[in-house]
Amino acid sequence: MKKMPERTCVITKEKTLKKDLLRVVRDKDGNVSVDITGKANGRGAYLKKDKEVIKKARDTKALERILEVAIPEEVYEEMLNIVKE
Repeated sequence: MKKMPERTCVITKEKTLKKDLLRVVRDKDGNVSVDITGKANGRGAYLKKDKEVIKKARDTKALERILEVAIPEEVYEEMLNIVKE
């Protein structure tokens, strides 16, 4: 039986399977993006695939504190679009 990787959502603090989370990455140049593959280089933070969690992250600026960079509104919109699909 293969071990499934788990990660913790930075908002809800729930430990869940990596495939059930969105990864947001800040690269060494300070660019922020949604990492769909889960393998991009840089500092990453995980969010539960839930609209309310993404909205809470935007409102509380928790991702900005964790990744230590301002996050453009387009990144939040991209995450909401991924969750909607």
